[in-house]
Amino acid sequence: MPDRPTARASSVRLDQPRETRRPLLPRPTVSQETFGVWSEQFARFMGTANFIIAMTVFVVLWIAWNVFGPKQYRFDPYAFIFLTLMLSLQASYAAPLILLAQNRQADRDRVALEQDRARDERNLADTEFLTREVAALRHALRDSVTRDFLRSELRSLLDEIEERGPGGRRDEDDAAQEPGGASGDHPAT
Repeated sequence: MPDRPTARASSVRLDQPRETRRPLLPRPTVSQETFGVWSEQFARFMGTANFIIAMTVFVVLWIAWNVFGPKQYRFDPYAFIFLTLMLSLQASYAAPLILLAQNRQADRDRVALEQDRARDERNLADTEFLTREVAALRHALRDSVTRDFLRSELRSLLDEIEERGPGGRRDEDDAAQEPGGASGDHPAT
């Protein structure tokens, strides 16, 4: 007889999420952002000279008390097992908190990089647009009159007017030489 799936196995579907069960005890909720900010503050504090100095002073005092203090009040003999345990516990909590702070910083760096890349792309597009506009203006200005060309034309006209003399007519010598020109006996009107 072939193996038949049980009723429970046939009701389990892998393409659908499982129903959530209500926990027996409520879980405390912690804001990820608040915990992340706190871990970054802790990581920043652990990276300061104040923390290193304070830990050094603590360890030196601990060892001094347990070596030179009164025998009945020494609580951690020479091997300093309790001190080692405390430092290991502190390191076991510090390492994940520092990694969490680094991950958050990496996320911020990634967002800043994406924003910088988008800004650079916009700047590049703007620069390309302005380059095309300048090229179009240069092309349009080839057909128009430039300031220097206009000045040279005005100068040549001024020179021509000055050659004709006052009143806009040429000198009498020029007029006499032309055929059919005015004679020197008649005054210019």
